[in-house]
Amino acid sequence: MTKADIIERVYEMVGGFSKKEAAEIVETVFQIMKQTLAENEKIKISGFGNFVVRRKNERMGRNPQTGQPIVIAQRCVLNFKPSQVLKNCLNPGKP
Repeated sequence: MTKADIIERVYEMVGGFSKKEAAEIVETVFQIMKQTLAENEKIKISGFGNFVVRRKNERMGRNPQTGQPIVIAQRCVLNFKPSQVLKNCLNPGKP
């Protein structure tokens, strides 16, 4: 599913908006999420899951072509943990 597909679904399911307004709503939601994650805050969406930014420390790695050791710089990664409700939707009938 692409952003355009999400905009189309919002337009179809939530009446009273033009496609342009639906696009602005979706874009605003994504912008708020980006800003929140950039500020190292967690996003918790009930019934869906949690988005958390984690820091990975600098570490040693290897260049796969030459085998030489290299330093992999510190970086941030985004983790998503689905809620139990979402897990149950994906795996119906499982405990």
